[in-house]
Amino acid sequence: MDEYKQMKLSNQAYENIRRDILTCRLVPGSQIVQSQLTEQYQTGMTPVREALQRLAHEGLLTPVPRSGYIVSPVTYSGIRELFELRSILESAAVRLAALRGTEEQLRRILTLADFTYRYNDWEDYTRFLSLNADFHTAIAALSGNQRLAETLSKLLDELTRVFHLGLDLKDSAEEMRDEHLALAKALLKRDDDLAVKIVQSQIARSAERVSEAVMNNVRSGLTGHTGPDAGQISPVFDTLTLGGKFS
Repeated sequence: MDEYKQMKLSNQAYENIRRDILTCRLVPGSQIVQSQLTEQYQTGMTPVREALQRLAHEGLLTPVPRSGYIVSPVTYSGIRELFELRSILESAAVRLAALRGTEEQLRRILTLADFTYRYNDWEDYTRFLSLNADFHTAIAALSGNQRLAETLSKLLDELTRVFHLGLDLKDSAEEMRDEHLALAKALLKRDDDLAVKIVQSQIARSAERVSEAVMNNVRSGLTGHTGPDAGQISPVFDTLTLGGKFS
């Protein structure tokens, strides 16, 4: 097999396995069996092995000595850190975007804000979360700080797994659409203080949804959550650095 074809197969395996991790088809905490993956994705052992190594490097898989890999568990502490960082990054991003974006660019953000999803449809959740990432990273790009935009994009990618759980908790489609439109309108008015307030409130509500969803899944054993806080049933998102207190 030539090198190009081998690389193509490895990339295909990587994308397929990564998608199934991010959408929780491969359950957090579950054991990865390479022979099953080769059959499931109709590919060879070498592409799967290379894909697993890449995913472990990204933190989506956890190496286990003499056992291969498990899908990295969802932990309260990890989620909390991600949401705290998101609040810091997005607060800075929307403030800078309000100050630095051109009117044409900010009008495009308003156009990007008008999207929603179908509740209880996991395939549509994937489409929605892709549009959601596009919306938030487009705003970050207007900050004029490439490092900020790239870091936020990577962070939203890391949050995809728990976003899926949060969307399935209840139908919040219209609420989330309204939040995005309100943020876009604040940016268009160049009201940076209002934009920061809206995005922090949005992140707080997202964290609450995810917190409840993770607690529900801990009870049913679907998150692979381990550690000293595994038995907690109270919300873990008490405060964010910039986001205020959650009720």
